[in-house]
Amino acid sequence: MGSILFRSTNRGAPEVGFREALLRGQAPDYGLYMPVEIPVFTPGEITDFRMMDYHRIASEIFMKFLRTDLPIPRIEDMSRNAYNFDVPIQRIREDFHIMWLTRGPTASFKDFAARMMAKLMEYFAKSERKKLTVLVATSGDTGGAVANAFHRLENMNVVVLFPLAEVTERQRKQMSTLGDNVFPVAVKGKFDDCQAIVKMAFNDRELEHFELTSANSINFGRLMPQIVYYFYAYSRLNVKDIVFSVPSGNFGNLMGGVFARKMGLPVKKFIVAVNENDEFPEFLKTGKYNPVVPSKECSSNAMNVGHPSNLARLIDLYGGWLTDERDMKTGKVLKKGVIKIKPDVERMKNDFSSYSVAEKEVDGTITSYFRNHGIVLEPHGAVGVRAAEKINIKVPVVCLETADPAKFPDKIRTLLGVEPPLPASLAGIDRTKEDYEILEGGYVEFKKFLCGKFAHIL
Repeated sequence: MGSILFRSTNRGAPEVGFREALLRGQAPDYGLYMPVEIPVFTPGEITDFRMMDYHRIASEIFMKFLRTDLPIPRIEDMSRNAYNFDVPIQRIREDFHIMWLTRGPTASFKDFAARMMAKLMEYFAKSERKKLTVLVATSGDTGGAVANAFHRLENMNVVVLFPLAEVTERQRKQMSTLGDNVFPVAVKGKFDDCQAIVKMAFNDRELEHFELTSANSINFGRLMPQIVYYFYAYSRLNVKDIVFSVPSGNFGNLMGGVFARKMGLPVKKFIVAVNENDEFPEFLKTGKYNPVVPSKECSSNAMNVGHPSNLARLIDLYGGWLTDERDMKTGKVLKKGVIKIKPDVERMKNDFSSYSVAEKEVDGTITSYFRNHGIVLEPHGAVGVRAAEKINIKVPVVCLETADPAKFPDKIRTLLGVEPPLPASLAGIDRTKEDYEILEGGYVEFKKFLCGKFAHIL
């Protein structure tokens, strides 16, 4: 059985193996890499997961994709070291659960992807004697998780771009207090602006010597580890079918579940929970895609995305083609989110229900769950829970809680009048000294920063 190859959603780049897809991040035609073949588990193999720990399930899934790229013992060792924390699944009422993806080193679900991704990149970079520059755009928790996972890796430097006004202080400090090989850059704009800068940098030939790669969910290496917790949840509930409610911003978290379903997991439906950036529920209703530009600012800041990158992958899986129109010479985006080939929208409606949750609903959900269940939710989890309450379906539902409430102390204090407990991973962070750059302009200024101040460090 040969290696799995990856193709571009923009259909203009050659197929590559996993190693190149991981290290490139984005295809040279600005598309996102998709596996040509999606491996499948048998029902018996999925049943066997019930007897396995999380890291064992992870190893089985990774081996499906990496079968010729890494030795099996190395995959098992990476998984064991990456996933050394709990993944609680809490029953709220009959057939309604919350899976807490918040027990990792940065108290965010992004730890699940970042930790394994860092180990894989380090392995391949060392084997090729490369020093990589990891570019990542974050709207909240990605930056902290990636910074932590790649911190002090000898052959890696990490540049994290974040919207200055839309991350909480604790989220910012998880990026800005590490130093060493981590370089945070605050952008005076939106997450979509940060993401656009990263995408342009990847295809700038003048930056090729930086060996740029991505740790955003545009990189398939970010999505592959996110497949695991969907299989894990199913293995622990002992049910026939399952529904997941997924707080969705850039749609990487959702795509992990979609790939799990393609691999054989019996998911009845995905509830795509978004905040007031409602481009996807509107698309399902109308069949027309209109990005939200500029994106709307909500307390669930990791979901303040008006044009999700991974929607290109989702559209692709349903027979369509979604891309950005660009200037062929400069790579500058002229028009976002152009559907060149329409997907099978009716089939998408069958597989997905999507709800936009207003900020007042978020506040009400956080308040009611604290009063009725003694549970402190944070805004992203509250969006997922509220969306799940809007659907009438008699199948067990698992809502994904994606960040620790302590990352949003102002919100929790205002609504509940209590101080959210500080997990060990955040202890002392409020008193830690910060260091980060502030970017006044767009891509041109960022390129000057990278080639000037940053060049001597590489």
